[in-house]
Amino acid sequence: MPIRLALYQPDIAQNAGTLARLCACLGLELHIVEPAGFPVGDAGFRRAGMDYLDRAAIRRHASFAAFEGWRAEQGARLVLASTRAAQPYVDFRFAAGDVLLLGRESVGVPETVHEAADARLLVPLAAGARSLNVAVAGAMIAGEALRQLGAFPTPGAAG
Repeated sequence: MPIRLALYQPDIAQNAGTLARLCACLGLELHIVEPAGFPVGDAGFRRAGMDYLDRAAIRRHASFAAFEGWRAEQGARLVLASTRAAQPYVDFRFAAGDVLLLGRESVGVPETVHEAADARLLVPLAAGARSLNVAVAGAMIAGEALRQLGAFPTPGAAG
């Protein structure tokens, strides 16, 4: 697995569904750290994920502690996308197995999650802009990680 994408207590079903579709299309795992602000089978989640949800490798974790237990077993670095970070994502050297964590749309992640992160990355924005949609930011950062690792799927290989 080149990288994994994780969502910390996502608020918006459509964003989570969009990211599940992204993961299905790029061959990535999606981890959802509960509780989510919607039922994972929510209509908005299914609509955004379309028929790709059946192809998505989605793993749910009951809590951040459970997620951290899984991550420790994997020996994976936690790479947090945050508007509070100082390092641009394009300046970071990704490694196979990294877990890219995206925070809640409404409030990001708590300080304990920031402290648990091995790296904190931001998407540089124009002056006066606060943040991007979480699915857009996740796609940008995941794309850079896959580019660095030479891990994009072979075009046409997926059915």
